[in-house]
Amino acid sequence: MKAVLSGMSAVLAGAVLAGCETTSLADDPVYLRVQDLDARLIRIERVLDNDSLVQMATNLQQLQSEIQTLRGEVETLRFETNNAAERQRDLYLDIDQRLQALEQGRSQPLAGGASPGVAVPGQPVASGAATLGDQASYDEAFALIQTRRYEEAAAAFSNFLTVHAGSFLSDNAQYWLAETYYVRQQFTAALPEFQKVIDSYPQSAKLQDALLKIGYCHYELERWDEAREALEQVEREFPNTAAAELATERLARLPQGAG
Repeated sequence: MKAVLSGMSAVLAGAVLAGCETTSLADDPVYLRVQDLDARLIRIERVLDNDSLVQMATNLQQLQSEIQTLRGEVETLRFETNNAAERQRDLYLDIDQRLQALEQGRSQPLAGGASPGVAVPGQPVASGAATLGDQASYDEAFALIQTRRYEEAAAAFSNFLTVHAGSFLSDNAQYWLAETYYVRQQFTAALPEFQKVIDSYPQSAKLQDALLKIGYCHYELERWDEAREALEQVEREFPNTAAAELATERLARLPQGAG
């Protein structure tokens, strides 16, 4: 490129010399035009010599490419975040459904009409075992949770706890009643319902999950001290469990200096 520009300068210089034979330089339009073109050529050469501008253009292209890549990653993370809570809730529902299937199998009458007696220690059971009535009522309420009809599910579980107060399914019903408030982000209403699982069913398998959700509720309500206390209790009393792992993760998200 520079060689071409140099050649152009030589040609223009020759034209000037030819014109000087008949006209003074100050009045020669060709000379003036050549001077203007020569000045513009010098500016172009300076731009071409400025490697930093070329490098800046290259860097800009790289940054634009990286921004496009990052935008795609952000969109992916946003999608995963929006669906994380939904996947976790579905996991809870699936596990609970499978547990209920096992419990239902244990509660079926033995040969000769005897009952296996599946009452959980620490829970009042009027009849000594679940009846077909309370199992069916529980399944109906749980089906409402599965279809995300949370308000109806809350009413169904409340009714279950009133009608079948002595059922071995009562602790699970209490937990899922609390969950219907939690998933609707009614954390203040959910708190006492989760607390009832701990107070009324101390031997329940739902104990660790209820305590974890108490920590979550306080976290969402920005009650950092209470959140830390509940989550640390989960770590302390239920080590090496999924609930403890989730508690540790949430503790790490507490604001700096909180608690």
